Amino acid sequence: MKITLRFFASVREALGVSTESVTLPEGVATVGAVRELLIARGGVWAETLSHKRALRMAFNHVMCEPETVVLDGGEVAFFPPVTGG
Repeated sequence: MKITLRFFASVREALGVSTESVTLPEGVATVGAVRELLIARGGVWAETLSHKRALRMAFNHVMCEPETVVLDGGEVAFFPPVTGG
């Protein structure tokens, strides 16, 4: 299954990339599993996408939970929470 990853704001700055196309390995079927796959890259990926950090996720432009199923051709986005003032 092939998907597009998008990274925004401080996540994009930390990773040094705004978009990436990836083919998911067998068994990676949810947004949470995609996050785990990226964390497994180690280094800045593990630090930036760590579960210790507040992070929002979306699938196909809709805010979602880690359990959201990923579909072929879809887009998973990661970004920090937005605060107002």
